[in-house]
Formats: sequence, structure tokens, C-alpha cells
Amino acid sequence: MTSRPLLAVALVSVLAGGACTRASATLPATAPTSAATRPAAESSPAAHSTLARRLDPAPVLPRGTFIARSRTPWLTIWRGPSTDAGTLWGFPARNPVGQTLEFLVAKSVRDRKGNPWLQILLPIRPNGAAGWVRMRAVTVERIQQRIIVDLSDKTLRYYRNGYLQRDFSVGIGRPETPTALGTFYVWAQVPQASPSGPYGVFALGLSGFSPVLKDWPGGGRMAIHGTANIGDRGQMVSHGCVRVFNDDMVDLRRVPLGTPVVIKP
Repeated sequence: MTSRPLLAVALVSVLAGGACTRASATLPATAPTSAATRPAAESSPAAHSTLARRLDPAPVLPRGTFIARSRTPWLTIWRGPSTDAGTLWGFPARNPVGQTLEFLVAKSVRDRKGNPWLQILLPIRPNGAAGWVRMRAVTVERIQQRIIVDLSDKTLRYYRNGYLQRDFSVGIGRPETPTALGTFYVWAQVPQASPSGPYGVFALGLSGFSPVLKDWPGGGRMAIHGTANIGDRGQMVSHGCVRVFNDDMVDLRRVPLGTPVVIKP
């Protein structure tokens, strides 16, 4: 964060959620047979098919990176991939700027009945908070973009379809206000009124937060944003945000919501 002004939005604070693991399927016990025992009738093909689906269910999603968009204004978040796990809360489907949230999908499983569930990363504290949603409650889309921020060499690399599109030298957090590590995603696209302002020409609000700044506008939410100061390149100068020189930030204007942002040490 470069200064105390907010990223032109008012941010909401909510409680963090947890996640559960998939329940394992087990084979039913079989009774021993003998010559004097009458053979049981063979089970039907439909029964075999049902058992096969339970033991080796088809994957919920193919290989790749996916984002989920709620079908309704409020998305029900569950504690685990089962209605027996209980709900955490109803999560708003739009950010405070009015944009439809694209949640990054972390995992997909089926419950004991074969119903598909998705674990999604939530744009709240603590970083890495996740919850489960029924797949039928969302629309799912593959995303081909990815941003990698490498703190050791102070670079930002933007990929599309697996190919490097842009490679920038950037400013990162100071030692006392470091840029958080982890996997996040683009939570908001925020145009700025003045290129010379604290957030430059444009800002991409992220799902993650500063590890040290909590009493801060927006709760310390991180961003990738512009800067008019070319001297910020390659320096530890921010309050945790990633500063991109304005001429470079223009190339990131169309990075879609939900784009994964991996910040490496």
C-alpha cells in the first residue's frame, strides 16, 4: 500500500472459513461361500455401474485452472464438501466496486452421493482462507492467464495460454511492510482518476492482505497498481503492494478478474 487512501473502494470484512477433505468410499464386506451355499444372483449392470462411479468417480473438472462465478447475488459457503458440514455464511457475489467476483477454484471433489463440489479461495483474512460451494450454485470457466511476482528479483511476469506476455521490473514491500507470499487472485479492477496519484493509472485489487497492516484502509488489502515514479522499479518501497510503472501498468488493464497471482519469495 503506498499511502493511507483506499483503492477508491470501501472494503468489507468478514469471517474466515475452513475446509474439509473428501470422504473415502469403502467396499461392502462379502460373505464367504461354500459348495452347500446357493450362489447369490448376479447384481444388475446398473448396480455395477453405480458401484463403479462411487469407487472411481469421473473427475469434476478437467486439468487446468478454473474460476467460479455465483449464479445468485449471495453465494452459500459451506464448511466442507457436504451439506452435513454446515454453512459458514452467505458471501456477496459482487465486490464493492459492483463487479461480479470470480473466485479461484482450489480443489474439486464429489461427495458420497457423487455430487460435485468446489473449494474456492475467499478474498478475506487470513490469506489462504477457503470454503466449499456446490458446483450447481456457480458457473465455472477455465482461465488462461497467470501473474507471477518474484520478490527475489523484483519482477512481475504475465502469462497467457502458458506463454510469457510481459516481464516488468517492479517495486515491492519494504522489509517492515513486506509483500505477502502465496497464491491470490485479481479481486477488483479499479481505474484511477490521475496517473500521478498514489495508485497510478490503474489498480488490480488482490484477494490477499498485508501480513502486518490491519488498521489500514481496506483492512490492508494488497494490490498491483501503477506508479508515476520510474525510480520505484526494482526497489523495496511500498507498504506491501506491487508497484508497476504506469507505462507498464497500461498493459495489465485487461487482466480479467479471477486471474491467479502467485507471489514467490
